[in-house]
Amino acid sequence: MLAFILRRLLSGVVLIAVISFLAFMLLYMGGGDIARRILGENATAETVAKKTEQLGLNRPLLVQYGDWITSAFTGDLGRSWFTGELVTVGVTNRLAVTLSLVIGTTVISAILSVILGVLAARRGGAVDGTIQTVSLIGFAIPGFLIALFLVLIFAINLGWFKATGYIPIGTSFTGWLSSVTLPIVALSIGAIATVAAQVRGSVIDAMSRDYVRTLRSRGLGAGSVIYKHVLRNAGGPALAVLAVQFVGLLGGAVVVEQIFAIPGMGQLTVRAGSLGDIPVVMGLVIAFAIIVIVVNLLIDLAQAALNPKVRLS
Repeated sequence: MLAFILRRLLSGVVLIAVISFLAFMLLYMGGGDIARRILGENATAETVAKKTEQLGLNRPLLVQYGDWITSAFTGDLGRSWFTGELVTVGVTNRLAVTLSLVIGTTVISAILSVILGVLAARRGGAVDGTIQTVSLIGFAIPGFLIALFLVLIFAINLGWFKATGYIPIGTSFTGWLSSVTLPIVALSIGAIATVAAQVRGSVIDAMSRDYVRTLRSRGLGAGSVIYKHVLRNAGGPALAVLAVQFVGLLGGAVVVEQIFAIPGMGQLTVRAGSLGDIPVVMGLVIAFAIIVIVVNLLIDLAQAALNPKVRLS
């Protein structure tokens, strides 16, 4: 297993290098006159030329990328062109905020998806139809509409939660919980619908296998068969879907963080993209790539733990 992890980490490093190269070339080649965009249209040609030289933008693009990737491997991703903040600091500070939303959403989605998926697979009939219908509706409604609806009902009308803003967990746990509850619910609804459908299908498929009939013939109860044996075999496909959902939630957080005014990576992505702050955008690209690689590695390890037949190779 150690060899497998090392190989995956090595391939992850190569993948990050390829992604960073493509992103760097696309951003800088399509960035136009970057120095003038930073200084404004009224800047003189002399000032623009000086700024271009200061940023090193007058050098060949491959040389610029070489310097950037060399610094990146030491943890230095440069500074924001507009705020002067270290990119590493800015991304790290906002990473914790976004991950608190995404991880919270993933945990809630996993728990409720298993419950709903098993209920739909076991009960059938009206229960199955109701769960599938509700899941379909939850999947079809855009996340931003759900977020706006939650703000209107639970924040503005009822006043149960904060409508906007974010309180760090270190400052106040109850304040943090109040500030993340509605965003997590908004992100969870669509995720639950997708994963629950996968759990339902996997459980139905596993329950039709010969080993299930053998276990039942030995007198094991339905609950014991499902929760001790069926879910272990049905968990692999569900985990794969959950991993995809986790990555998708990072994108969904962009919209939700804007609606709830949460200072996470989504909000930073929108701001950096609109300003053309390329060092920050590059830092975000690297951060998202690392998260995706780590999540996929963890899912592979979890699938191997759930099902001994899965071999890490």
